Amino acid sequence: MPLRPDRTARLLPALLAAWLCLAPAAAEERAPAVELTVYTTAEQEHLRLYKDAFEKANPGIHIRWVRNASGVLTDRLLAEREAGGADAVWGLAATSLIRLGREGLLLPYAPAGLEAIDPRFRDTADTPAWIGTNIWSSVVCLNRAAHPGVPAPTAWRDLADPAFRGLVSMPNPLSSGTGYLMVAGWIQMMGEEEAWRFMDALDLNVETYAISASKPCRMAAVGRVAAGLSFEYRAAQLKAEGAPIDILLPAEGLGWDMEAAAVLRWTDAPEAARRLMDFAASEAANRLYATNYAIVAHTGVTPSLEFLPPGLKDRLLAQDIAWASDNRERILAEWRRRYGAKVEEP
Repeated sequence: MPLRPDRTARLLPALLAAWLCLAPAAAEERAPAVELTVYTTAEQEHLRLYKDAFEKANPGIHIRWVRNASGVLTDRLLAEREAGGADAVWGLAATSLIRLGREGLLLPYAPAGLEAIDPRFRDTADTPAWIGTNIWSSVVCLNRAAHPGVPAPTAWRDLADPAFRGLVSMPNPLSSGTGYLMVAGWIQMMGEEEAWRFMDALDLNVETYAISASKPCRMAAVGRVAAGLSFEYRAAQLKAEGAPIDILLPAEGLGWDMEAAAVLRWTDAPEAARRLMDFAASEAANRLYATNYAIVAHTGVTPSLEFLPPGLKDRLLAQDIAWASDNRERILAEWRRRYGAKVEEP
């Protein structure tokens, strides 16, 4: 039945008001989502957790991950300084970000909640160019079940024992941030001359310099090598899955670096990238980091990881990550000259 004219006249204002209320919401639904290209070295299994948590807290902003090793991404960012590329990094070594900051490739930003971040986990400028999220450190994955003839090392130098001939693997520092933090740590721990002597002796025992930080521990887990030099998350994860490995924290100390986040200078979406930084510094994000790492940036979050031996935090070297960043190219050139022949091909 058609509406009477007088009834139509009474309904029109209400219909118009309803349309005006719905129009902004409809326009918002039609607004295109912002896609952030984010470079990362974070473990593949962590990326979905980080992405889902961020996107739930920030509707309309989507992450597109580009994942690779620290050395590869650092070189890529340096090459992209003119043309641009990614919008942000989340999960790249602080030693890399120190260099990128000095090259002027980062857009400084103080994220919300910065006061809750341990001061050691941030750039020292008043408005930081980067913030750290979590520390990762070197450990040894030892499989004596498959190789009962090897001794149980208590120090890094013990891995140079001839009993380990061909039974050691470590990450290639040319591509792996974990590999580089080991080398830089040994140099700061032992002094440069002694550290190169140690690495010469260790090289005699190395079966391969693996392309990733996880692979040496995986190799130890299946018995391909006796000792896989790796990092604490992968070691604890494989141990939790039942791998017959012991996780060793050598007595001289552990080289370490921190994963960090930053906005890139050339981003086309600076506001969305700043929202990413706000989340990366948040307590919620740090609780995600704490499920995988023993030390996180937020002072209100205390990790508790099963299967890691106690005392990891106390074994971290009192090292200078700025020195490690400044000397990276020189150290890697010398490392390549000495040991490059055993580097695993991609």
